[in-house]
Amino acid sequence: MVVVGGGPAGLQAALTLGRMHREVLLVDSGEYRNATAAHLHNFVTQDGTPPEEFRARARADLSAYSTVTLHQGRVTAIDGGAGDFSVAIDNEYAVRAAAVVLATGVRDSLPATPGLTALWGGVVAHCPYCHGHEFAGQPVGLLGLGPATQHLVGMLAPIAARLTVLTDGAEPDPELAAALAARGVAVRTHRVTEVSPSSLGAVVSLEDGTQEDLGGLFVSTTLSQSAPFAEDLGLRLLPSGCIEVDEFGATSVPGIYAAGDLAHRATLPMPMASVLVAAGAGQVTASGLNAQLASGALALSAEAPASRAG
Repeated sequence: MVVVGGGPAGLQAALTLGRMHREVLLVDSGEYRNATAAHLHNFVTQDGTPPEEFRARARADLSAYSTVTLHQGRVTAIDGGAGDFSVAIDNEYAVRAAAVVLATGVRDSLPATPGLTALWGGVVAHCPYCHGHEFAGQPVGLLGLGPATQHLVGMLAPIAARLTVLTDGAEPDPELAAALAARGVAVRTHRVTEVSPSSLGAVVSLEDGTQEDLGGLFVSTTLSQSAPFAEDLGLRLLPSGCIEVDEFGATSVPGIYAAGDLAHRATLPMPMASVLVAAGAGQVTASGLNAQLASGALALSAEAPASRAG
């Protein structure tokens, strides 16, 4: 098997398959969704661990399993079908695999506001579970209006000293405006011209010349696949832009599995951005794949010499 992606989902999938003595090649491009975050949170025993330290520990765990091989590089193409995939690596060579686990994650596209990118993953965040506690007792802002605005306000209300919704030029509808007012949430409707670092966290400059000094700023991001394989393979996608999978990570194409932020079941609106959930998805997906291997439903074709990827 080939696992594409060296984040928590891919690492866990490789570990689970390795413990079942399956031949696994994990290909890690070195690009990670949480690369800009200093610490990961909301993961029991790992709360506060730097992401690179988490990955290093996981790779050390994998080194104990002789059937697992790690390769630092990039998968450039996936061809073939269940039982006989050809996986091109670094545009230099290809390995054969009975099945492929995609764990390449998603990419967050930020609003175009100047200054956001430089603060992304720290002062600027999108998940209260991952970053909310770090802003406890501080003023916190929400940039933009969207379907989740009221939900985010409810989540952050017990944490922040005060909340400000920065609509960036939009006007909240009367129902939302009343709900925010009832919670004591300030609403600033002028356009945001820039976000800059400050001693507290970030200064948000508005079009009317005023500023908001905040400890943290939450934004909504647009998700897109980090790798082209969903489109290349014709996998069924959901409205979120993520790959549709079943309970065990199987996609719409036999032999192709997906785990982590890039995929979720159709009954959910989107994946939960969590290292713990991604790792759990890697384990469940690998278990589903291993069940197929154990039943004989998936096997490497004998028509050509088998590669070490399995």
